[in-house]
Amino acid sequence: MTIRGVLFDIDDTLFDYSSSERTGVLRHLTAEGLLELFPSPDDAVATWREIMEEEYARFLAGELTFAGQQITRARRFLSHVGRAPAGGVSDDEADLWFTRYRGLRDEVWAAFPDADPVLRRLAPRFRLGIVSNSSLSHQQGKLRAIGLLDHFGDAIICAVEHGAAKPDAGIFLAGCAVLGLPAHQVAYVGDKYEIDAVGAHAAGLRSYWLDRAVTGVTPLDGITVIGSLDELVPALLGPDLL
Repeated sequence: MTIRGVLFDIDDTLFDYSSSERTGVLRHLTAEGLLELFPSPDDAVATWREIMEEEYARFLAGELTFAGQQITRARRFLSHVGRAPAGGVSDDEADLWFTRYRGLRDEVWAAFPDADPVLRRLAPRFRLGIVSNSSLSHQQGKLRAIGLLDHFGDAIICAVEHGAAKPDAGIFLAGCAVLGLPAHQVAYVGDKYEIDAVGAHAAGLRSYWLDRAVTGVTPLDGITVIGSLDELVPALLGPDLL
């Protein structure tokens, strides 16, 4: 099958989200006088991520808005550490608290070192796009901040505007449509095995699972494992075109 387009996930695929999140959380909790309430920095980050994953899942399910999940995460975290007032944390207070964290996190936003070079190598031969479980304005701002937005232009599909999140087949097919290509001519690259790799494969795309942590998980037949984006170039182009 000839691949003519490549769709990418963003967070922890092109953009080093986990590192910026960890740095932002630790800086924020230090500034707020909360880090000392945890046995270790790792425990603090683990608690933050547990709350984040639960509330973000509710956002993807349509139970919360994007801003609402941030407010709920702040409220839950403050309650967890015993810093919520007796009357509870108001929406405005939670929003302000999360905004302080976001400012510290966004200061250290960065693309993975392999992202821009690989996109530049792929651009002459492939149509490039994004499929992301987030909101369009948020992800466009992120891609702009890390210098990758120009690689994709308007070929960005996000769950909020689309109305369904990965691994729903429809959002992958919407990504193919924005590239003007059928699913069998499109590759998808993402870091989450079930949501990205299995979801794209089930939707009929050529699926590449970016396993930067080298977990050793054996994927389904038809899913190709790569340890870095650098491995994507020979996988797509083949040795004769490198």
